[in-house]
Formats: sequence, structure tokens, C-alpha cells
Amino acid sequence: MKTSIHKYASALEIKSNILDNIGKTPLISLGRLFKDLPFSVFGKLESENPGGSIKDRTALNMLTKALDTGLVKPGDTIIESSSGNMAIGLAQICKFYNLHLITVVDPHINSHTEKLLHVYGAKLIKVTTTKDNESFLESRLRKVEELLEEIPNSYWPNQYENQANPQTHFQTMGEIAEVLNEKVDYLFVATSTCGTLMGCAEYIKAHNLPTKLIAVDAVGSVIFGDEKRERLIPGHGSGRKSNFLKKEFIYDVIHINDENCIRGCWQLLQNESILCGGSSGAVISAIEFYQDKIEKKANCVAILCDRGDRYLDTVYNKKWIAENFSNLDVKSL
Repeated sequence: MKTSIHKYASALEIKSNILDNIGKTPLISLGRLFKDLPFSVFGKLESENPGGSIKDRTALNMLTKALDTGLVKPGDTIIESSSGNMAIGLAQICKFYNLHLITVVDPHINSHTEKLLHVYGAKLIKVTTTKDNESFLESRLRKVEELLEEIPNSYWPNQYENQANPQTHFQTMGEIAEVLNEKVDYLFVATSTCGTLMGCAEYIKAHNLPTKLIAVDAVGSVIFGDEKRERLIPGHGSGRKSNFLKKEFIYDVIHINDENCIRGCWQLLQNESILCGGSSGAVISAIEFYQDKIEKKANCVAILCDRGDRYLDTVYNKKWIAENFSNLDVKSL
């Protein structure tokens, strides 16, 4: 027994701190879920980041650059608009670097995320109303600007315009390309700020890869010109245009509604025992809808952005599903 334990331990790498564990997430074969298809599908499991999502990468890159350039120093206050994974990623990193965090949220924040943010010591300011026809996102951004004026030594990373956001995911795509020896035929990426999407696009372009980049947007998101409408599943889509998006880098776009986000999440759980968030379900459904356009023996990668434990009260709650989606048969999940 001792021999086998020591042999296993010798292969492990000791990290100097928790932030060193951000990135280099595993690529998992999804061969059970997509077993009857003539191509391979792999999931980039971003839930393995210590904060549980791909936003750990972005939060770390934005804050370390701000610290390195003197825009931020220990004891300062970070202010950001986020009701989800970015807030958690920032909270973890702010705790590590002795920074205060104020995150502006809206009523769509789930209870699990709210509890996590309080444990990390973040201060939450909730926007509950909007002006005219604006989205909650637009209302949150107005509140951020007000707080920046009121609070001394405060800094807004601004995930929506900070080029450190897409630059982060040059590495994300690099990890995928390295594991698959650059044979990445299709990459399915959920949209939000479009930082992940465009960072991967830049890597694909720089390395002249044959990868077809498929953007997975939400029905009701305005990123690609869809009509704005209410959405109940957070994590992808947006109520305003992206500042990063370059449409010429995108091979195709698929819009997924909330019901198919839920179906995709449950399919991933039931077939692969992987518990992921709503945007991952959207990506899984997108591959299913797109399968007839994918060549035989192609390698397809789905970026699975976060853990599903933040969605236990919604996506994985059959009572909530039945109450909000009457056309979705919960018995089939």
C-alpha cells in the first residue's frame, strides 16, 4: 500500500498557492453522451478551477495586471458588476491579495452564489429596478460608476471592456490545442462578454488552426442581434452588445433557449455524471442541433464553463422547472 501511495504522490505537482491552480483544466471525453455520433466530443472542464468556473482565469488576469501596473494596491476596493461566476472569481482573488470587493448584483443572483460571496467577505449591492427599457446589466453598470465616484481608492476591472479578458483565453485555447495536437475541428463556446470567444479566436488565427468557432448564444440575448427578451437561465447571453466581438472570426452562431439549456445540463449529468451550469447545457444542446453539419472523425470541443452546484435551486430543481417551463416534461429529465 505504501508503495502505491508514494508512486501516486510522486507524480503530483505541489502548487505554491491556490491561485497557481487556476487554468490547465482537464479535457474530458464525452463519449457516453455522444456515443452514436461519427465524431469525437470533448469537454473542457472549467469547473476544476478553484472558484469553480472559467471566470477564475479572467479575474486573475485582470487583477494581477492591475496590481503589477500600480493601478491597484493592497487595501484598495475592487468594484464590479456581476451576479455570478466573475463575482466569485474576484472574491477569491481579492481575499488572497488583501483587496476589498464590492459586487453589484441584481435579483437574478442565486442563493448559493450569494452565500459564497458573503463567506469570501465581499459586499453585495443589489440593483432591483431599471430605467425605461434598459436591462439589469445596464442598471448595474450605472451603479458601478456611481460607486467609483463615491469610494476612494476604488478600481473597476470592467470585464466588459478590459482587453485582459479576451487575452486570458489565448491560454485556454492553447491548452485545448496542445492536448489535441492542434486537431481541433470545432469549438463550441457560450457567449456573454465574448471574452472567452474572442480570446480563443485570436489563438486560432495566430496559429492558423482549421478550427471552426461556433458561438452559442441565448435566445433573447442581443449579442448577435436577437430581440431582447426575458431569460431565466443565467451564465450566457447578454442584454447589451459585446465590446470584444469580431463577427468575422465566428464560423456560425446557434441560439439556445432556456428549455434546451436545462435539457443539456440533465443529459450531461445523466450520461457523464458531470454537474455543470446552464451555459454548459446550452453548449451540449448546440452540438446536438449541429451534428448533421459536422464531418466524420472530427474533433469537437465544448467549453463547460462552471459547476452546477450554483444551479441546484433552478436547473436541477424539478419543482422550479415545472413551475417555470410548462412545456418541459420533468419526467423526461
